[in-house]
Amino acid sequence: MQNQPLLKLTRIALIICGIALAIAIFVPMWAIYLQAPQYPEGLSMFLWANKITGDYEIINGLNHYIGMKTIHEEDFWEFKILPYALAFYAILCIIAAALNKKIWLYVTTALFLIFGVAFMVDFYMWEYNYGHNLDPHAAIVVPGMSYQPPLIGFKQLLNFGAYSYPDIGGSIMIGVAVILVILAFIEFKKSGKAPV
Repeated sequence: MQNQPLLKLTRIALIICGIALAIAIFVPMWAIYLQAPQYPEGLSMFLWANKITGDYEIINGLNHYIGMKTIHEEDFWEFKILPYALAFYAILCIIAAALNKKIWLYVTTALFLIFGVAFMVDFYMWEYNYGHNLDPHAAIVVPGMSYQPPLIGFKQLLNFGAYSYPDIGGSIMIGVAVILVILAFIEFKKSGKAPV
């Protein structure tokens, strides 16, 4: 059954997923947005597959007072790997469509889900380390206070409201994961039927 051919719609969707993941390399993956009375226009930081953009230098200056580490691109080993990982999964989706076997859809789906979970865990751990490992000699020390940004959603950090959410690239990754799971489910349900 795992060697049965895929539905035509599944193959088309796999190619679209591959193209989408290739696009994700060149657009922002994640956005962190800070808002406070002294910054009514807000401060934004964008994490791409291989770089950081936005107001992160200003954020570094503010975070220095509360003892948080400064953010530098060279500190992110992920930037050296993520573009290649996305390219790998983009190619894998297209290969799965070309090979036209259910097993390759299942393998692609499983590997991409593992990658997605690892990606989110890694990002959470970075945020945790960033928000908890504070300089005890900082200008402003609030006992018991940590400054970990939210993984997704909103969190109040002193007088700053912090928002964190997937940007275009992150949304593509989530969308591809959902599509792959749906395709795998449809193909599995049709395993005992004649291919269309």
